[in-house]
Order: sequence, then structure tokens, then C-alpha cells
Amino acid sequence: MATSKLIVGCGYLGRRVATAWQAAGDEVFAVTRSVDRAAVWRAEGLRPVVADVCESASLVNLPDVETILYAVGYDRGSGRSQQEVTVDGLRHVLAQVQGRCRRFLFISSSSVYGQSAGEWVDESSPCEPTQPGGQCCLAAERLVWQTFPGTELATSAQVLRLSGIYGPQRLLSRIDALRNGEPLPGRPEAWLNLIHVDDAVQAVLACEQRGIAGETYLVSDDRPVLRGEYYAHLAQLFGAPPPAFDATQPAKRGSGGANKRCSNRRLREELQVALRYPTFVEGLAASAGSA
Repeated sequence: MATSKLIVGCGYLGRRVATAWQAAGDEVFAVTRSVDRAAVWRAEGLRPVVADVCESASLVNLPDVETILYAVGYDRGSGRSQQEVTVDGLRHVLAQVQGRCRRFLFISSSSVYGQSAGEWVDESSPCEPTQPGGQCCLAAERLVWQTFPGTELATSAQVLRLSGIYGPQRLLSRIDALRNGEPLPGRPEAWLNLIHVDDAVQAVLACEQRGIAGETYLVSDDRPVLRGEYYAHLAQLFGAPPPAFDATQPAKRGSGGANKRCSNRRLREELQVALRYPTFVEGLAASAGSA
């Protein structure tokens, strides 16, 4: 049955979820800071809401909907701190939507885990992030649970902790570095945990349908991969030289000092997601044409 949805953070992941909801006949509202983008979205059948999560006064006209997807990523060029965007921005939205939706889906990150010895982690593993991004994501998760306790009947909230999301238009910078023979920052022996954007969309839709109130789901593919193997495969796929690494420089993405392997058991068994791209091998091959 068609319902109304709101996406806060209609970017790389959120825009694809919007397309899936539109295809199902849902009315989809989406928040943007840009008047020009709002015009484009309106022409594409979305219901744009011009607002900024960092400006609480701009959020007063958010609509009442069945489901809210909160997928705000941190834009380093925004002029805002990660605390302002990830934590304070969420707080502003939660203050407006409490009691005005039936389901709240929050996109978090596997960066909330701080394990560094290659351990397997799942939804029950301790979260002790050492990096600012992971610390902000964990603080944001706690805000969600404070607003929507697991015993709350009026609104069902779930948290999805995504591993590194990739897909079309998300590979170009690394490909250029590989082709130029530039050393990649970070350690080749650290583990990467990945999820293709199409499978991340599947996870969101499955969580909306089958997610249990108050639960957290780790969204990752079937096979963690060592960074050295991943970039060697990427280089081969694009005809670049074998990768070189500079372990003295911290990786901006991927390891960041952490080094763990993410289990997707609950994603598969409880949310019943059948991954289209179960490993990076299939996912990179499908994304190569529009890197």
C-alpha cells in the first residue's frame, strides 16, 4: 500500500531509496538546502522541502509521514564541524519529527567500532570508536534511542550501520591515484568492509518492512577484504600499476586506525536480504563502467 516517506539526506544512498519508493507508488518528500536542486527534484516527481538540518528554524515545515530515512552524510566542504552536522543536525530533526512518523530509519556507520586486531564484530560487539567520525556516529545513535526507546509503540526506530559504501561514481579518485602510481595512505594488511550501494538500498527497504523496533543492523557484504587485495583487484580491473601504500599516512577511509571484520548474519537471516553483490569482486565489476 502506498504511503508517504521523508528522506533527510537525499544523496548517494538516499536518492536511490527515493527512486525505489517512487517506483512503489509512494509519495516521497526530500530535504535539500538548495533551491535549484529542489526544482530538479520537483520535476522528477519528488516533494522537496528546502531546509538545513543545522538550522533548526528551517525544519518547522517537515511533513507528517509514515517513514523517515535519515541518511545525512558529512560534507567536509560545508563549513560545519562533524559534531554540528552529525549530532546537532540530527537533534534538530528529532525535535521536529517526534510523534509525526511511524518508522524512523537512521543510517549510521561501522566506524562506531574501534577494534584494531582484525576481530569479527557484530551488532552486539562493544563500540569504542577512536576516530571523530565514529564517535559522532555513536553519539547520534544514542540520540535516536533517547528519542525513540525500543519500547515505544507509536514509532519504530532502527539503526543501520553501513560498511564502506561504493558503486557507480564512487571509485574515480582511487582509480586516478592508482593510474598515477601514487602511494595510497594506510596499511595494505588492514581489513576493509564494504557494501554496494544497490545492496544498501535493499537493506533500507528490508529494514522498513521487517526491522524490529529498537534494533541495530550491521550492513556489510559477505566477505571482508584486505586493503592490499582490494586495491590490487581495482588496479587490475582498470589497467593500472599494482598499488603501493604509505603506512605512515593514516587512511582517510577504510581503516582509519581501526581493523575489524563485519558480520552480516542478521542482515541475511533476520532482514532476509539476498545480496546482489555478495563480495567486492562482483560489485566492482558492475560499477566499473561508470566509476
